[in-house]
Amino acid sequence: MGIVQSVSKRSTYNLTKEKCQQITVIKGLGVEGDVHLGKTVKHRYLVGKNPNKPNLRQVHLMHSELFEELKTKGFEVHAAEMGENITTEGLDILDLPRGTILSFGDTAKIEITGLCNPCNQLEGIQKGLMKAVLDRDKEGNLIRKSGIMAIVLESGPVSVGDEIKVQLPQKPYLKLEPV
Repeated sequence: MGIVQSVSKRSTYNLTKEKCQQITVIKGLGVEGDVHLGKTVKHRYLVGKNPNKPNLRQVHLMHSELFEELKTKGFEVHAAEMGENITTEGLDILDLPRGTILSFGDTAKIEITGLCNPCNQLEGIQKGLMKAVLDRDKEGNLIRKSGIMAIVLESGPVSVGDEIKVQLPQKPYLKLEPV
């Protein structure tokens, strides 16, 4: 189990989001009051490719441990600055399989759909940041560290300090891929 360290949203397109004490996730849509709310994709690049594609990027989660890792590389980044809606602590979100269900509070449930693919907007925060959130494994495969994406299964509030309950899908587990 992990905890919610921070929650954020923004109603206009901007990489950084505004921190809140609580957000509300809406079934099948995303974060209430966030620019990415909707049944179809809202990411500007993806809208340009196919605006009717289902929105698998309703909620963006990022692990706070990434900020500590980035600090060792000379970057000062904080919660909400890289566009995430939920910043987690104590949960290795990048190692969770696709289809994992995360529960918050009494009602809110989201399902992990894939990895967030970092974009060049990160360079606007600090030069070199995009490269810093990418790595390679022993086989040379690209590792994306800029968080995960999810869809909302059940509406409800998500608050700072909430415990995150994890329900793994049935095996075989599906590896996270960019969505």
